[in-house]
Amino acid sequence: MLGATEAQLIAHDERTVPAEARERFDEVVRRRAEGEPSAYILGRREFYGRSFEVDSRVLVPRPETEHLISLVLELDLPTAPRILDLGVGSGCIALTLVAEIPRSRVWAVDRSLGALAVAWRNRRNLGVGERAHLIASDWDRALRLREFDLVVCNPPYIDRSQPSEFQPEVAAFEPSEALFAEEGGLADYSSLFAAISERASQVPLVTEIGRGQLEELTALASTYDLRPVRVVVDYAGIERVVLWQSRHNPLPPSPPSGKMPSHG
Repeated sequence: MLGATEAQLIAHDERTVPAEARERFDEVVRRRAEGEPSAYILGRREFYGRSFEVDSRVLVPRPETEHLISLVLELDLPTAPRILDLGVGSGCIALTLVAEIPRSRVWAVDRSLGALAVAWRNRRNLGVGERAHLIASDWDRALRLREFDLVVCNPPYIDRSQPSEFQPEVAAFEPSEALFAEEGGLADYSSLFAAISERASQVPLVTEIGRGQLEELTALASTYDLRPVRVVVDYAGIERVVLWQSRHNPLPPSPPSGKMPSHG
């Protein structure tokens, strides 16, 4: 707010804080006291060592989602993988993967134009625009899943009837369409599993999941001939990230064809 470093403040402690800076500080304190996430107040949040712009149109990136990145980086993917991120939000997953996998290209989809605007700013800030493609679409409708080497997704998975699963400020300030899902929080996984099973059975899927959902999701996935082949536990000991593959065709990702995934 003062545009000064800690050292400068110590060296010049005789200076009076300008009225404008005091007013901005009071506003920040008021917003935080009302429960607004600090990331929205500051306008950014660090994720996997990079700073991402965020506002109330997107979820605040969380440390547990970094496990999804780490799992993807351990997969045996092609040298120049084509990755699809369903529900891009701030772009923290898609853009981090582009930055961490030098020859990768990522197509990131979201039906929220506001979220895409935030992701576009982050894409510009990270300088990966030529390899990160942002698309307005409802889930996978705009692309052919079978032409990708990997699908990643952090879908809405919170059941509204389980208030203990989230802090009150989360429900009050973060976008509900990115948080909550019907069918006990599992509705969007049904859509994901169906799409993979019907249109891209050999393409691996990596998702984040909610507390205590693995058993139910495993049963749900089995109805689409999918199974969990790896589960990552987060810092709190919760099963948080899962790699899903076909039960009958657990094949490694196919080598890239050099073609861009088709629209339509």
